Amino acid sequence: MYDLRDIKIIDTDTHVVEPPDLWTARVSTKKWGDLVPHVRWDDREGDEAWFVSGKRMSAVGAPAMAGWTEFPPGHPRRFSDTDPRSWDPAKRLTLMDEYGIHAQILYPNVAVFSSKTLQSNGDNELQIECIKAYNDYLTEWAQFAPGRYIPVGILPFWDMEATLAEVERIAADGHKGLVFTQNPAAFGLPTLTDPYWDRLWASAQEKKLPINFHIASGEVDLSGFGHESNGVHANYAMMGISFFMDNARTISQLICGGICHRFPDLKFVSVESGIGWMPFALEGLDWQWKNSGVHKDRPDYDLLPSEYFQRQIYGCFWFEQASALSAIDQIGADNVLYETDYPHPTSMSPGPASDAQRPDDYLRQNFGHLSEEDARKILHDNAAKLYNLDV
Repeated sequence: MYDLRDIKIIDTDTHVVEPPDLWTARVSTKKWGDLVPHVRWDDREGDEAWFVSGKRMSAVGAPAMAGWTEFPPGHPRRFSDTDPRSWDPAKRLTLMDEYGIHAQILYPNVAVFSSKTLQSNGDNELQIECIKAYNDYLTEWAQFAPGRYIPVGILPFWDMEATLAEVERIAADGHKGLVFTQNPAAFGLPTLTDPYWDRLWASAQEKKLPINFHIASGEVDLSGFGHESNGVHANYAMMGISFFMDNARTISQLICGGICHRFPDLKFVSVESGIGWMPFALEGLDWQWKNSGVHKDRPDYDLLPSEYFQRQIYGCFWFEQASALSAIDQIGADNVLYETDYPHPTSMSPGPASDAQRPDDYLRQNFGHLSEEDARKILHDNAAKLYNLDV
């Protein structure tokens, strides 16, 4: 019988909580003033928050919920109230060792969940500078523990030439993947399936950089989820599950839009959306594919949706139990990754206001009966191959 502790677990979705000076230390405030993302106290909301030219983006402490004392959307009010392990690379390593996590894929917060505001902060030159500044910060952060911290870069996707240049730059700096919005049309750009994006897909495919679609990649706004009479916590729960399910649309677009067909070596990751729904989505896609006569107008599409998925698309799970086990049984272990979502509100981080288990306890209790081959694929091998890691 194998021991899970013998597997070098790769956690495929974690977040680095941005320090308040991330952008002001790297982008000229003398030139751009308060258009540079910065942190100040918000009297109206009673917390420290990120602002761009007077427009609030998000609370500094909102993503740093691991171990916090309030249920979300309650959060640390100041950066100084957050757990240092959410932003200090040395302290985080000790927690990873405690939890049995060997390596982490690193994602942003502000640059994903407030990207619409970030994209609209004035001059395009400044917007591109802000993207570069974040990617440089993450590069530096990951260099604290090469091989254990794995950066994936963000893009100035509203500017194709700048995007292609940034792909080249961050690939050279050691980034192992690209973070992309699920819905570029929300930014006034061509839809995800538009051939306009083919130059990006081609560049990523050439460099073996997987495209990562993280949930809520645009603008998170709790007000759009239910009436206030429901209660803030019920609306927050509704928001979370809605975001999870949005990735089914993304997978449908990748397959039915012919992106997988045109770029057969390019890999895609559905991040922080779970896997329990995937067997139904794939069965539904196969049914609709045949029932709608796709072969009539696209005879060049030589695979079924489930086969394109098996070749190119991955999903991540973290809190699921029966649904994840069922999905693994139905779609196999080759397209499944494990994540903890540290230190977000849904992360596998026990605390006084969390229903989470420690990652090691959760895996042992729920997945310890998997074959050693499947366990190694899900917890290490798939991610190592996908992100081209030497772990």
